[in-house]
Amino acid sequence: MASRININRVPHSYPTAYDPPRQRSYVPDERTFQEDPVAKIRAVASKVEDYVDQYSQPLRPHLPNIGRFLIVVTFLEDALRIITQWSDQIWYLQKHRHFPWGLSHLFLLINIVTMLGASGAVIAQKYTEIAVGGLLGVVVIQGFGYGLIFDLNFFLRNLSVIGGLIMVFSESMSKRKATFAGIPSLSENDSRKYFQLTGRILLIFLFIGFILQGQWSIARVFVSILGLAACGMIAVGFKAKWSAAFLVLLLSIFNVFINNWWSVHSAHPQRDFLKYDFFQTLSIVGGLLLLVTQGPGGLSMDEKKKEY
Repeated sequence: MASRININRVPHSYPTAYDPPRQRSYVPDERTFQEDPVAKIRAVASKVEDYVDQYSQPLRPHLPNIGRFLIVVTFLEDALRIITQWSDQIWYLQKHRHFPWGLSHLFLLINIVTMLGASGAVIAQKYTEIAVGGLLGVVVIQGFGYGLIFDLNFFLRNLSVIGGLIMVFSESMSKRKATFAGIPSLSENDSRKYFQLTGRILLIFLFIGFILQGQWSIARVFVSILGLAACGMIAVGFKAKWSAAFLVLLLSIFNVFINNWWSVHSAHPQRDFLKYDFFQTLSIVGGLLLLVTQGPGGLSMDEKKKEY
């Protein structure tokens, strides 16, 4: 959590009969708060942070596990979809992507094995760096294999998924540092800061895709403005934890009401698209949860404030 400035931090002492009368230390009164909007915003933000701290304590130890699971849930769903729609996948790759017989089967098998194995490793926190590399490879080869690499919506969403994977990678770096804490590594600390910066910036690309697609409405404009404000704060690392928590809430509500694939008939082609968007958004929510637990990293305004 970003440190908060105590504007009334004055040394206290007990007065005696011989002490001369002292002028009272400055304490902002109600009129000051009315005249200074910045002070009012700080007071409200402080109350919100205290409230969130108080009621999130039981859930906080489980947030990293929930975040890691949500990040890989889109890969688990994709592997299950390929298995259950095997013949349709083969037909599409051979008919529309011109894969030769055998290569299409090998392509799908590599995707299934990699997604299931790497997702399980991320959840179990085993060989995390290798697992993240495997899932990043899946994102790239699927983009080229299915011909979606130049689709803007696919590209922006997958940038956000990659951001979540990078957050997993930076988390594994911090745990490895805690395990081998005998000799601090300056280069590793610097690398982790850059990974955290890259991860949190990539996470916000989902909202750019959200703004560029779909028809505009009052609700959409309102959500876009709030989302962009939170994304900007995450990018510069200012109140990044609370901005990420706000986006988790906003995306979760958006996901349930907009990507409600369960309400579409199973034979309708729109169902698969909504299902794909739903689980990808869950993965991005998982990356934001890791940002809530890890913090924005050294290259952020929140960390710089702690130095002064």
